[in-house]
Amino acid sequence: MRVKKVLALGLAAVMSAAALAGCGSDSKDNASSPSASAGAVEDTSPVTFKYYHFGQGRKDVLASETTIGKELQKQTGVDVKMEFLVGDSGTKAGVMIASGDYPDIISASGEMAKLLDAGAYIPLDELIEKYGPNIKRVYGSYFNKMKAKDGKIYTLPFTANQGFIAEPDPGTAFWIQRSVLKEFGYPKITTLDEYFDFIKKYKEKYPKVDGKDTIGFMVSAGVNNNFFTLQNPAAHLAGYPNDGGVMVDMKTNEAKIYAGTEYQKKWIKKLSDMNAVGLFDPESFTMNKDQYLAKITSGRVLGFFNYSWQVGDAFKNLKKAGIDEKRYAPLPIVFDKSIKDQYIDPPGFVSNYGVGISVKAKDPVRIIKYFDNMLKEENQILTSWGIKDQTYSVDDKGRFYYKDDQAKYHEDPDLSLKFGFNYYTEWPKYGNNSVLKDGNAYAPGNQAEVASALYTDGDKKILEAYGAKTFSGYYNKPDERKWFPAWSIAIPQGSPEQIFTTKSDDLQKKYLSKMILESTDKFDATWNEYITELNKLDKKTYEATMNKAIQDRIAGKW
Repeated sequence: MRVKKVLALGLAAVMSAAALAGCGSDSKDNASSPSASAGAVEDTSPVTFKYYHFGQGRKDVLASETTIGKELQKQTGVDVKMEFLVGDSGTKAGVMIASGDYPDIISASGEMAKLLDAGAYIPLDELIEKYGPNIKRVYGSYFNKMKAKDGKIYTLPFTANQGFIAEPDPGTAFWIQRSVLKEFGYPKITTLDEYFDFIKKYKEKYPKVDGKDTIGFMVSAGVNNNFFTLQNPAAHLAGYPNDGGVMVDMKTNEAKIYAGTEYQKKWIKKLSDMNAVGLFDPESFTMNKDQYLAKITSGRVLGFFNYSWQVGDAFKNLKKAGIDEKRYAPLPIVFDKSIKDQYIDPPGFVSNYGVGISVKAKDPVRIIKYFDNMLKEENQILTSWGIKDQTYSVDDKGRFYYKDDQAKYHEDPDLSLKFGFNYYTEWPKYGNNSVLKDGNAYAPGNQAEVASALYTDGDKKILEAYGAKTFSGYYNKPDERKWFPAWSIAIPQGSPEQIFTTKSDDLQKKYLSKMILESTDKFDATWNEYITELNKLDKKTYEATMNKAIQDRIAGKW
């Protein structure tokens, strides 16, 4: 549920709560437009806006070509041309800023800080006050966390939970192919050494899959902006959740970077050892996203670390294929059995992932009204559950569930795109852990009736073997972390802290892959060289800033 790591980029959310009225006096309301005129009849004339999302994996589409988009068009007259990233996000953001050629609507992901600094977004405060009753209902309690340094709101985040319900299936894991578990009688695998021991034994027994080499383990460090999937495991293995580049001590609330720690050394050394015996895929540093997902669905890969939001389509395709043994089971792997796993995220709020209106938008009022209409609860049900009796059903107790083949609209990637579910995940919305007014889960996957009904016989066999009703059932529950997630703490562009994160990442990209792929007898020398270079950076300033922000969040100041 995004959750993902963004190293110190985003909105500064440090202002105290304030009423919206009077904020953002330079908001571009486009007051001369018909839709902004006081007392005017609601404008539902046809209009098409351009939306750009700095994320990959989906084809460009006209919203009205999806069922959800068509329904929203009927309500508002608004259609949206959705375009998605191809290539490098930083390059795209740079070109967009240099040219000043912005779409009407931008969902910027990790590039938001750059676009904010460039003045790409308009403030939304006055628009929300005039035209956003549903925006205020959904985001009102989060407004103080959404404000930029100037006290204004520029984007609407995706994590505004309305109540809270935990996910039955974990989104973060060391994934293992189910054939490995079945082969060895569903053993309890807890530590990193155990995990690789079973993968090694299985690969030795089954070195080929359909004539091609079995792949023991891989990461997605070659995928655009995904290097954190090689960095983050060190913290997870040590018993920490995804707080970005830092680990926060639960007793002292002190944050320290994990780059260069013994935790990182132990993790990277393990991959180096696995590479030496042919268990690590060297293409982990060169393959693109399509190649990475293709390997997952090929049946050749025995294990990998990742967040489920990055591999969801591959998992759906594997389930659709019906070969349960080639699907994957999540494991909360740690360094040793004394460590309490913390893979499941505690409740949190992320302000630097959201959608906003650009300075080039031709009618901000129509757009904010489109946003507000989308946040009506019936439309949140539409974008998440779909249409009653078509994509979900309601029992005599008012509980939502999937009847007959209704799950296919959510489970099948092609049908999900055609209906629009996969296109309406990065718009103004409830947080994924929300609860609807009638008690149903906002996200179908969090509904107990849906989760249990969608479990295959293979799922049930694994759960029975591990004594759990859901896959989260054999994970530890998350500890409360009032600052969570630390990766959403704002660091200004060009600041010493931002320079540190950039240079630290560059060093890790240079040295971590080298240590993994070169011969093991060179590991210590390369590690020492890496530490020497890392120690030249100003990590004290970065850690001090993070600690100040964490203490502020604990005190209720965002």
